[in-house]
Amino acid sequence: MKTILYIHGMGGGGDSRIPNHLKTLLDPAQFRIIIRTYDFDPPVGRAQIAAWVQQEKPDLIIGESLGAVQALRIKGIPHLFVSPSLGGATQLVRYAPITRFALGRWYLHHRFPVKEGDRQPLKFVYDVMCRYQEHWEAALASIGPEESYFAFFGTQDHYMRSGVVSVAKWEELFGKSYVMYEGTHFMEPEYVESLLVPKILETLQK
Repeated sequence: MKTILYIHGMGGGGDSRIPNHLKTLLDPAQFRIIIRTYDFDPPVGRAQIAAWVQQEKPDLIIGESLGAVQALRIKGIPHLFVSPSLGGATQLVRYAPITRFALGRWYLHHRFPVKEGDRQPLKFVYDVMCRYQEHWEAALASIGPEESYFAFFGTQDHYMRSGVVSVAKWEELFGKSYVMYEGTHFMEPEYVESLLVPKILETLQK
């Protein structure tokens, strides 16, 4: 039995589409997909995820979007990434000053609405968002040559325009260890099946 810990992106959670689709594509007798909702406050979320790693001892980590930053802080386990948001933490720090005002908080909640269900509540408050700077720095410090990293990027990812998702930044840190697919930030089911699942199997067989 292989265990995969899936770390969702901002506003994602236990009912996020991609990991739950993986559960339908991978044999449950051979693979266990763990997807849990963690806190938006970086150190709180970090503590929750670290506890899950210790308890579940995953064989593979998958980080999606902003969850890539939490995933990078886990060492000694192979990593895959879906639309990694390597600029997301920095962007949240930039937004922090506007959260001192009610209009600024309204704007962020309006721009980043969260779906109903088992989803991460977004705490757009100044102190929480400022903590993303230290969170990003800790993620960078965790990167090592002995670790395994591979990513998938959609050619139509709208977050590329702002640099929140950046293939160039990925190449700077990890080289050419990625694949582009003709889709959006939210990997479509056909690419989950044709790209992500084969890469999962390949990575776990090494």
